[in-house]
Amino acid sequence: MSRVSPTHRAVPRKPDDTYLRELGYEPVLTRRMGPFGNFAISFSVISVLSGCMTLYGFGLNTGGPAVMLWGWVLVGAMVMFIGASLAEVTSAYPTSGALYYQAEQLGGRKWGWYTGWLNLLGLLGAIAGIDYGAALFTGALLNLQWGFEPTPGKIMMIYVCILALHATLNLFGVRLVSILNNISVWWHLGGVIAIVGALVIVPSHHQSVDFMFGEFVNNTGWSSPLYVAVLGLLLAQYTFCGYDASAHLSEETTDAQVSAPRGIIHSIGWSWLAGFVLLAGLTFAIQDYAGTVGTATGVPPAQIFLDALGLAGAKALLLVVIIAQLCCGNAETAAASRMVFAFSRDGALPGSHLWRQVDRRTGTPRKAVLLSVVCAALLALPSLYSPVAYAAITSINVVGITPAYALPIYLRIRNRDRFQPGPWNLGRWGVTVGTIAVIWVVFVTVLFCLPQTRPGGALVSVETFNYAPVALLVVLALAWGWWRKQGSSYEVPAQNFDRSASTYEDEVV
Repeated sequence: MSRVSPTHRAVPRKPDDTYLRELGYEPVLTRRMGPFGNFAISFSVISVLSGCMTLYGFGLNTGGPAVMLWGWVLVGAMVMFIGASLAEVTSAYPTSGALYYQAEQLGGRKWGWYTGWLNLLGLLGAIAGIDYGAALFTGALLNLQWGFEPTPGKIMMIYVCILALHATLNLFGVRLVSILNNISVWWHLGGVIAIVGALVIVPSHHQSVDFMFGEFVNNTGWSSPLYVAVLGLLLAQYTFCGYDASAHLSEETTDAQVSAPRGIIHSIGWSWLAGFVLLAGLTFAIQDYAGTVGTATGVPPAQIFLDALGLAGAKALLLVVIIAQLCCGNAETAAASRMVFAFSRDGALPGSHLWRQVDRRTGTPRKAVLLSVVCAALLALPSLYSPVAYAAITSINVVGITPAYALPIYLRIRNRDRFQPGPWNLGRWGVTVGTIAVIWVVFVTVLFCLPQTRPGGALVSVETFNYAPVALLVVLALAWGWWRKQGSSYEVPAQNFDRSASTYEDEVV
């Protein structure tokens, strides 16, 4: 995986801050995250105990067990192609701007601009999807414990409290974020083992292997099994998002040219394995399929726990899942805030002079953290009136961030003759791997802009409308409008341009 390109010599490993200055930025963030911490943040953001669990009910209706398990295998394989290509580009450009900086260096200012806006949409959608999922599971736990009725309004209140918690934790600095992410890795792995172990050992009844890998279920209202099957891939594709966190935290990571790309690859690989085990364990333990789909808790995995383990066991495992989801949302808030900081550092956001400020004591872009959680809160507001809004939120994450992954990869392929790889690279396989990655991204981006349900034969209604493409168009329109107004002042630094530290003197507060 780390062979040197046959046409261009790789950039040698250099001291982190020296290389960052060569890329055009004076170091202002605190570099306190080691290689394991960098892997841990992406692993925590991917979070199989968040993505798999929160969209498990969606999977039960959209293809059922067969699509969930085989889809996980397929999507995981395709995401490894994306991750490997992204890791190669990250090794060459390890900055907090990550995808947009990479696109700008390889394709020009406009490429960087639009990549950044897509990346920002995806990251904010990820915070909303993760934390709203945690609110749903918290509501289910409260329902089992005290008979709490998880209405949309009450779930929204829990959601806002979770966002406030994550904002507070991220204001203390990257050291605390790194410690929590390290704990999160072991909590996730231990949680998967505990959940699957309990579901395998305790229940007296289990589903057959034929059911797990062959049962197809369509409760969407669409008549085409193929259409339903590809829609069901959303569960896996949504879960496999957020590994760019390793790149966004690279300015706070030691030996970033190697640690960040390895963090991307290792987080995808371990999540691929852990997620398959988790999905198989949940499906193996389903006692009543219809009862699980229509559970009063609002969360099908909670019903599986309840049917298979009883009330006490269900509450214990729900708590395991909720803590993992909180760790996931905290890591995603860190990644999104670094993207806000980096994009503002280059003047690409309205009010950039506010969002690029770094707290002198903690070394954290505190206002960028606050902006990230406020935007995530706004994205989830349609959940108050739409029963399919959560799936739309997760689609926003996919249709925003997945194309942003592909753009620097596409530009690396198109400009292969002038791309200078970093010390971690794919050698002669870079173009092939990247081409497969881009084709897959185009496919899933189109797919997740399509209607997901058709109850009663109605093509679209207020309750079933997928507003993910609307959010995508709004962000692209905002990016276009802001480019017309402000694009001339947007200036991602050219490589080897040493930006003076005095540029940021008034931004460190």
